Amino acid sequence: MVSRFNRKNEQWRVWVANASFKFMKSSFSSSIVQSWRRLLKSLFPILILISFVTVLLVDSFTPAIAQIPRQEIRGVWMTTNDFDTLKNRDKVQDAVSQLRRMNFNTIYPVVWNSGYVMYPSALAQRAGIQPFVYKGSDGHDILADLITQAHRQGLLVIPWFEFGFMAPPTSELAMNYPDWFTQKQDGSQTSNSAAGEVMWLNPFHPKVQQFITNLVLETVTQYDADGIQFDDHMSLPHEFGYDQYTVALYTKETKNAPPKNSQDAAWVKWRADKITAFMGKLNQAVKQRKPQAIFSVSPNYYDFAYKFHLQDWLGWMRQNIVDELIVQIYRPDLKSFVANISRAEIQEAQQRIPTGVGIMTGLRNNPVPMQQIKSQVRAAQERGLGVTFFYYESLWNDDLESLTERQAGFKNFFPSPALRARAE
Repeated sequence: MVSRFNRKNEQWRVWVANASFKFMKSSFSSSIVQSWRRLLKSLFPILILISFVTVLLVDSFTPAIAQIPRQEIRGVWMTTNDFDTLKNRDKVQDAVSQLRRMNFNTIYPVVWNSGYVMYPSALAQRAGIQPFVYKGSDGHDILADLITQAHRQGLLVIPWFEFGFMAPPTSELAMNYPDWFTQKQDGSQTSNSAAGEVMWLNPFHPKVQQFITNLVLETVTQYDADGIQFDDHMSLPHEFGYDQYTVALYTKETKNAPPKNSQDAAWVKWRADKITAFMGKLNQAVKQRKPQAIFSVSPNYYDFAYKFHLQDWLGWMRQNIVDELIVQIYRPDLKSFVANISRAEIQEAQQRIPTGVGIMTGLRNNPVPMQQIKSQVRAAQERGLGVTFFYYESLWNDDLESLTERQAGFKNFFPSPALRARAE
């Protein structure tokens, strides 16, 4: 009887304990849930704020993580060698239509060559440097006609300021404004270039800077152009800069005379920085006149451009002076070509702006085989680079292959359209 009572008593205590535990568990759980609910309710505005800030931060970091898609450059330069085409409306129409069918998207026509402009220029007339005017076969404005026809086909036109600071000694510019030109240490004023013997405008002289700026602004405002392009001649060979004006300016700013070694690092940098400063001001002037204009540059590869021509285009790009870069890589050897288009500065440019490679398609007395052009285009495209060909007449007017073969090759380079949007 006692044993049974003890068992009953034990069972009762167990039941009570279990019941109490369940009650406590239930109460504790309910208390925790309620506490969490109160906590979440109080933290909810903070959590929302944290989420919002996180989204902003992620969005701001995205460009640094993933490369921004860039418009592919598919261009061709039209030089003075193309004048027979440019001066004829029908030939221009055929050329533009052909380029459009082959899925090109940009034309770079020359507007400044040998000290002369390729369009009717009131500025050049007032300066007394243009005793003639380039006109079309029926007296029309060549540049205006090209721009009109290209825009109808959806192609951009970016006039090309080919000669930059360079001019032949026989030009009216050189003869009428001798104090605008710089010189070497021995007093000589000319150098040899692909264009023959040339003189160099002093890029540090304020009158030269104003003259170039006025010409560029005249071009971008007088025409419905999509931008302006400067090439490897918007520079100065390192041997130059020993004229009276530049020597005085350098001496004033550094308290030293210019080094006799024209490749002295500090002397190179001082001159390169001056050109960079001018390009920055020129960019601002163009953007003030036409905010959406493409400020394009087509220099040589960087080491050569900076060391030998004081052209710090990498600095221009990093200072947001450049909207588009096309590096001239005129190499017949594929290995050398690939090495140059694989340089770190070109890869950096690809992360910032539309970037392409200038490819030689032939000169008057030096045709380029189609196989060489194909291999170079393929190498550029494999690296995500656009291409621009030098120059229009040499695309398929060549003795090495038939017209049909050449045109088929260029058509295969761009199998689908990639038109570039015009910035209105």
